[in-house]
Amino acid sequence: KKKMAAEGAGDSPAMADEGIAAEDQMETEEQVGGQAEEVVEKEAEGKGPNYRLKFTLEGHEKAVASVKFSNCGKYLASASADKTVMVWEAHDGKHVCKFVGHTHGISDCAWSTQSDYLCSASDDQTVRVWDLKERQCLKVLQGHTSYVFNCSFNPQSNLIVSGSFDETVRIWDVKSGKCLRVLPAHSDPVTAVQFNRDGTLIVSSSFDGLCRIWDTATGQCLKSLIHDDNPPVSFVTFSPNSKFILAGSLDGKLRLWNYTTGKCLKTYSGHTNQKFCIVAAFSVTGPNKYIVAGSEDGSVYIWDVQSKEVVQKLEGHTDTVVGVSCHPKQNV
Repeated sequence: KKKMAAEGAGDSPAMADEGIAAEDQMETEEQVGGQAEEVVEKEAEGKGPNYRLKFTLEGHEKAVASVKFSNCGKYLASASADKTVMVWEAHDGKHVCKFVGHTHGISDCAWSTQSDYLCSASDDQTVRVWDLKERQCLKVLQGHTSYVFNCSFNPQSNLIVSGSFDETVRIWDVKSGKCLRVLPAHSDPVTAVQFNRDGTLIVSSSFDGLCRIWDTATGQCLKSLIHDDNPPVSFVTFSPNSKFILAGSLDGKLRLWNYTTGKCLKTYSGHTNQKFCIVAAFSVTGPNKYIVAGSEDGSVYIWDVQSKEVVQKLEGHTDTVVGVSCHPKQNV
């Protein structure tokens, strides 16, 4: 069947102004995916990370496809093939609530900027918007004609972008639930979508091998990026300062691009990624900046952004790790 994936949520305002300074000299800041197994790091200045297992969160009845820390740092959301989204306390792993309503499995979830709403993308061809305080579904966004694979709020949280196996990207008005724009984005399933830090741009990726940058207001494609080898692109996210994108592909590589110049600046490898849409995230809360990603060997890999070296490998999962998320304020 389809590949399972999880994509990154929005940028953390606290980290927004740090980060990549020049094309070939970069540092990074951002939060995106984690995993239902969380780990905590105590890192000394100048030394590599030392993450250790903190919690194992159990409750889903089928595979977990996406995990996302809320922007406030208080919660962790997990979306699953069991058709539910669960919310957990980030500090102690306690279960907060479960959202039920999708009729098929869920591939992605994302938080609003104020951490008061969640959206979820499902095989039932819909995106649902959930109210955390009221514990209920506010909107069902209908229009895609195949599995909805990913979703994300813009920073203002008045728009949602979604990507689907129907090869389109849709932009939705949260308040009305109406589709504002349909972008004929790709020639294969869309594997990731995300707004940049001010909401003016959208990045999308696809099995067609392309990463594309879109103007949110007009729907115009501003840039298309493709690697010479043209591997299927399984994930993409903006860097925290939104000057770069990080793309994962089914050749087992993560590539950092300057999308303005179309130049691939750095390539990260070591993990296994040939079948699934595996999420990567920027970890920037400690003194050093890292890229974190899952792997088909059941491990989580951590790379130093600058040196491109694998600095830690987290083991414990018994199957492919498709989702990762980095806490916006703590080294978790």
